Amino acid sequence: MFGGIEFLNKEFFWLFLLLPLIILWYVLKINKQTAELKISSLKGFQVTQSWLPKLRHGLIVLRVVALALLITALARPQTVDVSSRTKTTRGIDIVMAMDISGSMRAEDLKPNRLEALKRVAAAFVKDRPNDRIGLVEYAGEGYTRTPITSDKGIVLRSLNEIDFSTVLEDGTAIGTGLGIAVNRLKDSEAKGKVIILLTDGVNNSGFIDPKTASELAAEYDIKVYTIGLGTNGMAMFPAMTRNGDIQRIRVQVEIDEALLKEIALVTGGKYFRATDNNKLAEIYDEINKLEKTDVEEFKYYNYEEMYRPLVLLAGFLLILELLGRFTLFRSFV
Repeated sequence: MFGGIEFLNKEFFWLFLLLPLIILWYVLKINKQTAELKISSLKGFQVTQSWLPKLRHGLIVLRVVALALLITALARPQTVDVSSRTKTTRGIDIVMAMDISGSMRAEDLKPNRLEALKRVAAAFVKDRPNDRIGLVEYAGEGYTRTPITSDKGIVLRSLNEIDFSTVLEDGTAIGTGLGIAVNRLKDSEAKGKVIILLTDGVNNSGFIDPKTASELAAEYDIKVYTIGLGTNGMAMFPAMTRNGDIQRIRVQVEIDEALLKEIALVTGGKYFRATDNNKLAEIYDEINKLEKTDVEEFKYYNYEEMYRPLVLLAGFLLILELLGRFTLFRSFV
């Protein structure tokens, strides 16, 4: 009955304890409300049955119900309509620098390293609705695939289209990838500037030293989270034979963890090692939790008072009681 209704002054409900006392008082006094005439016998009198005396008990019912309505009205019932509006303060600008060298074909992550990365990165993008995100891909060279944008649809489509066919030159230019990402963020006025740098190898290409790029990132207050991707030891890798067939061979996984740790340390970030799909997903989830965007939520409350109909109904019942008391039942009460 009272779904969606709140009572502002609930303490008035204690007054309901008076209602049983009123009923008890009425029951005790009911026999004294009419005059009594004692006679020895009713013989010789014509006895008629009237329903009017029985209905007089309805007067106390009207009064009790009216009092119950007034008590409920005193408790001040009201409905509350809550609407909210969110306002995002200065968000975070994020650039994901992704290694797409040939070694990302390794199948220690399923179905391979690159596809596993794309799936996890896509989920990360969807979880950052209030931030701007850009994509940088690198192998022996690097370039900006998607400038920093708040349009997540563009970022997700671009991420889905990343493939080994886009590699201009094989190799792993970590410094180049990091340098391009820094260049994209250096003029940003966002509250936070973050680079997620992922690689599965060692720096063996490019003209930018990774340490120099990390120092440049620190100068522009850009935090770099580094991820080393790949199992420890050996990994299965598809290779083409001389006759054009594809066979899988085991190759040694080599990641310059010392370099990745140093980049993270210099920039105030953190280094992670992803050895399988679940670990990679956990890493992106942790980064998502570490880098929070401030979102202000404004709530608007619209109150509608509900006591007026109760008061009107209670008044109507009391008027009915008075009319009955001084008209139909005047001889009984």
